[in-house]
Amino acid sequence: MSKFESSVSKIRGGNGFFSAALPVYISRAPGRLDLMGGNVDYTGGLVFQSTIREATWAAAQRRSDLRIAFWNPQMQEQGWMERVEFDLEKLSSELAVKCLVNASAEVRWTSYVLGAFFLLRNRYPEQVNSGASIYIESEVPQNKGVSSSAAVEVAVMKAAAACYGIVLEGIELAEACQWVENVIAQSACGIMDQAASVLGDEGYVLPILCQPCLPRPLVKLSEGLRCWAIDSGVRHAVTSIEYEAARAAAFIGYRMICEWENLPIHKDNSGRIPRYADPRWQGFLSNVVPSVFRSKYEQRLPEFISGAEILSLDRIHPDPFTVVRPEVNYRVRACARYAVEENQRIELFIELARATTQQPSLAAFRQMGELMFQSHWSYTECGLGCEATDQLIELVRQYCGEDQLFGAKITGGGSGGTVAVLGSTEGASAFQRVVSEYGQMHSCKPYVFEGSSVGADRYGIRKMRENA
Repeated sequence: MSKFESSVSKIRGGNGFFSAALPVYISRAPGRLDLMGGNVDYTGGLVFQSTIREATWAAAQRRSDLRIAFWNPQMQEQGWMERVEFDLEKLSSELAVKCLVNASAEVRWTSYVLGAFFLLRNRYPEQVNSGASIYIESEVPQNKGVSSSAAVEVAVMKAAAACYGIVLEGIELAEACQWVENVIAQSACGIMDQAASVLGDEGYVLPILCQPCLPRPLVKLSEGLRCWAIDSGVRHAVTSIEYEAARAAAFIGYRMICEWENLPIHKDNSGRIPRYADPRWQGFLSNVVPSVFRSKYEQRLPEFISGAEILSLDRIHPDPFTVVRPEVNYRVRACARYAVEENQRIELFIELARATTQQPSLAAFRQMGELMFQSHWSYTECGLGCEATDQLIELVRQYCGEDQLFGAKITGGGSGGTVAVLGSTEGASAFQRVVSEYGQMHSCKPYVFEGSSVGADRYGIRKMRENA
């Protein structure tokens, strides 16, 4: 029995949150480490994601009434309400759910979980005809760029579906959770976080072509390689203005390129997540190849353009989840270039990773590391850099000449958070020296991520049966 299952057993023992007479359904969803990819999931690029050991656990049980009860003891540490209840019948519309979760800062965290019940009730009204109790515990640190929100969404969605007799898995589960984060939590993430949490596996890295979600076969890295990650100590959030501005800038650049090519852009509502598309690149800027981008579009795109100037043109903004703000200066050229060139870097990185599984090559390992360094500095060009993560990158670089460490990059949405590090199996001591030196520079003990774990689908659902 896991530690979490022991906690659930105690809860069933007498405090009234769970009934001893009904089964409890348990799920587990890990956070993810963005080895390569970061901000191309929303432009249709390829990403390369690993799960981490840390995960979020959720236990769900049906109720006989129409109440939805959440209990997450860790929320008290943030100054938020750890136990919150809602009325299922009040989940009448997207707007109604947003009003409930935004009623106060103390309950804002429930946007990531109450949205799951709204979605389930709308898709499966015959099954979701009563309330439920949900207990949550998480090992995934918040605001470190390892998708703590996606882990919560996936764990709760999967457990809640199971308690209603609904099987929700794979891409359908990932897209459902992305919808909750985009629409209810109003965070403009792509699909990679949720997909990695659902589909990942221990000891493997998952390539996903985000068009909108096309997973490729898992990759096991060469026995000569190891991955780690270090938290910079600078809080990261996908809801930050830097992330929003970088995403919006990429879509501004995409619209300009489509106009130059006389390609009409139209709203595509055929999938679960609304988006815009065109007849050549299907709405995915990452489908533009680098040679064409460099020769035809790069120099025509503005390096900076104000939101006020964009709005004055009265053009469609082809992204349903960001807005153009008049006071922001958008780095259109750099963000469009990142969407195009990062996609090529990832394609090459994955091919090298697959090849070195069969035939390890020091030259290939070095090239993989260089691709990570290039990716990192592209974040800075997009306005997603951070002094602390730059320091970590330079600490890693000093060991590259010894072939103990090969490369490093800021992960996820950037602007702080975690740095992923690629090294050799003999590089553990060099990595620890990087951690120690960074800790001395900032008078802290950096959080280190090491190892991986199974995704939510491979963990499955554990059913704790009712007491006889």
